[in-house]
Amino acid sequence: MNLLNKHLVQELLLVNEDPCLSLYMPTHRSHPENLQDPIKFKNLVKQLEESLLKQYSSKEVAKILEPIEELGNNSSFWNHVTDGLAVFSSPSLFKTINLQVPVEKLAIVANSMHTKPLRKYLQSLDRYQVLGLSLNDIKLFEGNRHSLIEVKIPSDFPTTIEAVLGDKLTEKHSTVASYGGAGGDSSKMHHGHGGKKDEVDVDSERFFRVVATNVYEKYSKPSGLPLILAALPEHHNLFHKVSNNHLLLENGIHANYKAISIDKLTTMSWEVIEPAYILKLKGLVEDFEQAKANKIGSDNIKDVAKAVAEGKVGTLLLESDRIIAGKITNKDTGAIQTTAVIDPKVDDLLDDIGELVTQLGGQVFIVPKIYMPSETGIAAIFRY
Repeated sequence: MNLLNKHLVQELLLVNEDPCLSLYMPTHRSHPENLQDPIKFKNLVKQLEESLLKQYSSKEVAKILEPIEELGNNSSFWNHVTDGLAVFSSPSLFKTINLQVPVEKLAIVANSMHTKPLRKYLQSLDRYQVLGLSLNDIKLFEGNRHSLIEVKIPSDFPTTIEAVLGDKLTEKHSTVASYGGAGGDSSKMHHGHGGKKDEVDVDSERFFRVVATNVYEKYSKPSGLPLILAALPEHHNLFHKVSNNHLLLENGIHANYKAISIDKLTTMSWEVIEPAYILKLKGLVEDFEQAKANKIGSDNIKDVAKAVAEGKVGTLLLESDRIIAGKITNKDTGAIQTTAVIDPKVDDLLDDIGELVTQLGGQVFIVPKIYMPSETGIAAIFRY
């Protein structure tokens, strides 16, 4: 199972061979809902098979589908899914991605991978992560203004002070009294003997340092998402002291995260992230308006497509939920074709342009309509 990040999407975009199989479906974390997931998966595989049989023999199709069929029969795999699943298969690649959000069912056979649902999620500016922290455990959440979902952390990830320090933990040498926090969490009051209280503070610092490093390397750095700390007030200063994570926001949630419902945590997190979100949006809009005034920016879709093909587009803003019927017909020249009828899951001209920008190393941001600086659904800032 792979972690969704921009590097993985970039790898998928580089695959260009026949056949490329892309499968998306919502999944369920718990019993009994997850019992239906393998059945729904096999129904989607059937759709892939029907498409493949139009081009390949039955024997060839069986060989192509072999890794996907094996996945469908892997009961252990289906016991560890989250809220969504994406599967990609080609002659040289096979990847599965656990998603933290549900996705629409989709099964496509083409000569490239269908990454639109992944890219739209990654390119949305309102995404963030929340680190729930205590000495007893940690949890990581990811979401946006609408919802917050727990990220499944690997079993070898350091989640408690005992797991990190083991027999080096000085706490066992002092008398510990716990005073309960709301929701069952507690901070530990150490009545030290001969400076043991200071040693226990050192334990906390060492634990937080390990957590901070691992969260940055395994989650913040790959995702590039802002990180909100949700912890008791006394933990904030120490965690910020040991963290070198530039994505960790100065403001956080000063409360025991375990005492807060997921809906309340979503609301509190958005209150923290919204000012930074709006500031980022305004900055992008101002950059575009300045670029357009200097004739190094455009919201004309034909001009933008041509500039993208020439490698000139460094930043692209796309209107959220906007679909323009059509596609890029020539990636070398940026020639486009618009159509009257559209399958929105496949033939979206804005999606084609965004995909090409990503392939060429540019940045793409999905922006709500109310913040878009153009009426065309697109706004590009050129590199030169």
